[in-house]
Amino acid sequence: MNNLTSHVSSQFNAELEYIRSQVLIMGALVERQLQDAITAMHHQDAVLAKRVIAADSKVNRMEVDIDEACILIFAKRQPAACDLRLVMTTTKIIAELERIGDVAEKICCTALEKFSSRQQPLLVSLESMGRHTLQMLHDVLSAFSRMDLDDAIRVYREDRTVDQEYEAIVRQLMSYMIEDPRTIPGVITALFCARSIERIGDRCQNICEAIFYFVKGRDLRHQGDTELDRLLFEKKTQY
Repeated sequence: MNNLTSHVSSQFNAELEYIRSQVLIMGALVERQLQDAITAMHHQDAVLAKRVIAADSKVNRMEVDIDEACILIFAKRQPAACDLRLVMTTTKIIAELERIGDVAEKICCTALEKFSSRQQPLLVSLESMGRHTLQMLHDVLSAFSRMDLDDAIRVYREDRTVDQEYEAIVRQLMSYMIEDPRTIPGVITALFCARSIERIGDRCQNICEAIFYFVKGRDLRHQGDTELDRLLFEKKTQY
């Protein structure tokens, strides 16, 4: 990663590279968890769903281990400037990844619910939105590995489409309940699932904001597209 600074202490360099690589390993694990959860939901595969739920503890352990490594860097190295931003970015990202892992567990609850053949289009819609957020997660992890601001901005704005997909699914769910009140229990489960998937897009946006913070040294929280437009304008005027 070109943004990492070089230090006289090779051990400090190794510690910074370690936390960066561990984030990517954790991200790959969460990505696999989410992929399996979406597959389990779509195919109503209870065995795969239970396996995903059982594996969530590994994601939780990785968050704790990386967090402890960051705390040790704070204590021993007292990082400043770019190094400080990297450590803080790491702690923010692993928290978001752990929550996405929790979402994968919630998605698996839908796999344990029984849906009628008439409701299969609903599972198709949920899978489509799930695959969309899975791609967002993959892309934002790639952006983090390269600290690529352009890719991070693209992923950030992709959440708009996910929100539109979520709204369409909610309308679909409402129609099921109106037409047949007996579907309400399953619809509520699906509604929680849709909301959980939609939140993955928000989590990916939060990771994008962490990347912005590392690269530009600015906090984008609660500023959204206005600050993004300013960043893009600044980049254009540099050439």
